[in-house]
Amino acid sequence: MCLLSDKKTMIPSYDPNDTEAGLKLLEDLTTNAEAIQQQVLNQILSQNSGTQYLRAFLDGEADKNQQSFKNKVPVVNYDDIKPFIQRISDGESSDIVSAQPITELLTSSGTSAGKPKLMPSTAEELERKTFFYSMLVPVMNKYVNGLDEGKGMYLLFIKPEIKTPSGLMARPVLTSYYKSQHFRNRPFNKYNVYTSPDQTILCQDSKQSMYCQLLCGLVQRSHVLRVGAVFASAFLRAVKFLEDHYRELCADIRTGTVTSWITDSACRDSVLSILQGPNQELADEIESECAEKSWEGILRKLWPKAKYVEVIVTGSMAQYIPTLEFYSGGLPLVSTMYASSECYFGINLNPLCDPSDVSYTLLPNMAYFEFLPVDDKSHEEIHFASHSNTDDDDALREDLIVDLVNVEVGRYYEIVITTFTGLYRYRVGDILKVTGFHNKAPQFRFVQRRNVVLSIDTDKTSEEDLLNAVTQAKLNHLQQPSSLLLTEYTSYADTSSIPGHYVLFWELKPRHSNDQPKLDDKTMEKCCSEVEDCLDYVYRRCRKRDKSIGPLEIRVVSLGTFDLLMDFCVSQGSSVNQYKTPRCVKSGGALEILDSRVIGRFFSQRVPQWEPLGLDS
Repeated sequence: MCLLSDKKTMIPSYDPNDTEAGLKLLEDLTTNAEAIQQQVLNQILSQNSGTQYLRAFLDGEADKNQQSFKNKVPVVNYDDIKPFIQRISDGESSDIVSAQPITELLTSSGTSAGKPKLMPSTAEELERKTFFYSMLVPVMNKYVNGLDEGKGMYLLFIKPEIKTPSGLMARPVLTSYYKSQHFRNRPFNKYNVYTSPDQTILCQDSKQSMYCQLLCGLVQRSHVLRVGAVFASAFLRAVKFLEDHYRELCADIRTGTVTSWITDSACRDSVLSILQGPNQELADEIESECAEKSWEGILRKLWPKAKYVEVIVTGSMAQYIPTLEFYSGGLPLVSTMYASSECYFGINLNPLCDPSDVSYTLLPNMAYFEFLPVDDKSHEEIHFASHSNTDDDDALREDLIVDLVNVEVGRYYEIVITTFTGLYRYRVGDILKVTGFHNKAPQFRFVQRRNVVLSIDTDKTSEEDLLNAVTQAKLNHLQQPSSLLLTEYTSYADTSSIPGHYVLFWELKPRHSNDQPKLDDKTMEKCCSEVEDCLDYVYRRCRKRDKSIGPLEIRVVSLGTFDLLMDFCVSQGSSVNQYKTPRCVKSGGALEILDSRVIGRFFSQRVPQWEPLGLDS
């Protein structure tokens, strides 16, 4: 039986410098997954049964058991719990959902009515995340030798935060962790030494932060054993930034100074302490590599001792794998963890596997996990993006829900979580496929987010979001004065350039004829901007503040194109009777048909409005 050092928090204690102890702990956790899951649920119910939320379903002491919990507490989505979290955001007591004080609200990349979802968090939860990060260390040490002999060039960033009416801060989960004392006052770990000083990571200006972190990584290139960022999209933006600024970076290395536009004093001082004067030879070496015509393999050339690239390449990030492979020069792409604003879930116990084979083993002490079976009749891909799907489309059969250890290999599930922080039987929206077991703990491949059709970075645009935005643009700019009809549309995420951008394929026809449409540049550009204005908070933040998404593009296709698309889909096995135009296309054949019929391309000419406000209503 796995002996947890703190039965109340379920957070074991161990020294992350001790690889053998870490691997032993992982074996204990996964071997005793069922018992630990029961301990987790018992502790959550014992701790939080007096909350206003649970009292509405459970009858005090008599209902502090798994069966009562499953029989009486409903499976919910965000709209169900939003009023409770909103009350805490507005200043009411934490004990609406949590016996422990809610210390902050974490903003999810998913949105509700155009605003970020808010997830409750506590001080204890930061300890749980610290434990989770520490468990990644022994796994990497098992597969890669000598990680204590150098540094990691990890590009880490914070994002805007918002003060709610209650005074609680609302911020992204990684911003929460990087700004916490758990990160800033972390004990020394010889396996996790970064080239980036904390001051550069915590810089509010993302451009200054990027420049300074890259400068530190280049200066210390001979010590770098691994490179990466949290998401593949962020890492590739850093590569593009390096391509645009390498001459200026080399000039700073050559002179031992920092360019004048770095005005954040903490950044400047921390970088100057690493530069330690001019280095002509190093600057010439870096500039020579970067000046080559092709950047294929540039990561291995600039950081020759690097053993791997650590980025998340599962889910929507898989679209970046070919570009990463181009730049990496054969370095393994390592995807170590599966986590969200709601909960940290699991780790990849085979980190050097091919990106397409990544599976995550859920750690049973992180939360109480349940799984809602999903129709897997489409086998290797679940085509939620092919037609309208809302939560109401699937009859929610709570009697079919299964526990962590009872999932079946090869089946698809939606994960449902109960956390220490006040989420009870909450549908996260992630669709997973069971690929196997490690001891008694199942391993999952992340398939996709339910209902998400487009994603470039942390944005998650649903089919409904896209429909509403397209409809608004059509009403405002096509009907008058152009008198054009939008007969069909689809979309895809174009990641062939950095940053990537949304592409919409529109088939237009004149209202009073069957001729090819006459396209007005200004009208179509307004349509592009209107669509962007109507997309949600996270998309607009990525466009304006983060600059992680490029201008939206509309490609107008000739009349009859969507008939050809239907013919193609039917030839690939779709039923002609049940065919619905896919609102997002990923098939190379489908894209070839659409692109071959483009008669006009138009881009948004302005950045959509975004301000870090508006959580108070």
